[in-house]
Amino acid sequence: MGIETNFEGKIALITGASSGLGARFAKVLAKGGAQVVLASRRVERLKELRAEIESEGGAAHVVTLDVTDYGSIKAAIAHAETEAGPIDILVNNSGVSTTQRLIDVTPDDYAFVMDTNQRGAFFVAQETAKRMIARAKGDPRKQHRIINIASVAGLRILPQIGIYCMSKAAVVHMTKSMAVEWGRYGINVNAICPGYIETEINSDYFATEQGKTLINMLPRKRLGTPEDLDGLLLLLASDESRFINGAIMAADDGMSAA
Repeated sequence: MGIETNFEGKIALITGASSGLGARFAKVLAKGGAQVVLASRRVERLKELRAEIESEGGAAHVVTLDVTDYGSIKAAIAHAETEAGPIDILVNNSGVSTTQRLIDVTPDDYAFVMDTNQRGAFFVAQETAKRMIARAKGDPRKQHRIINIASVAGLRILPQIGIYCMSKAAVVHMTKSMAVEWGRYGINVNAICPGYIETEINSDYFATEQGKTLINMLPRKRLGTPEDLDGLLLLLASDESRFINGAIMAADDGMSAA
């Protein structure tokens, strides 16, 4: 028996969906039958992605979302549910980083990373969970899924991105806290911790000498692709993950084990 990947009738909200992993997550869930709600600040890119998904027979909606703005979070989630219906699956994916030594971090640098990766992720999940909990009280059999995208950097320290590591470590503990508090309402909250994944955002860097040096330091001297996360995403989004709650799941080719 395999994992049931039929998400017909499900509504999935994906933040940070305009590029990279977020765009891939949206395509995978749409291909599985979910109606996907694409959320980010780059609306024109979201519209292109919506057209791509629709051309392949999927259903997609676009909402503007700035996760650093609490009002934008509330408005975007309300818009998503008005446009598509009650959210069953949240893929909490928005994230940013800076590259610098800790001694060089400014208050603006700190706020830039933490406001998106930790504060933004928290309030997106909170606002979505409020609505999920209200529905669960009316139907205790209802299942919901929240998938927080953390990072291998939340499990071990990586050089030059200390603030990013701190923010993703906070997402790891946030996931566990949410799982404990919201599990009673049929909300399973888990985190995916990707290793180094090549996307259109970072491919130029990995082609440099510095990037190649980094790749050679990885356990199997290779990068992952967004497709390498498909199976884990599908598992955690599916009803078959009903007994998986509060799990922090690394998909890093052995990096966190080395």
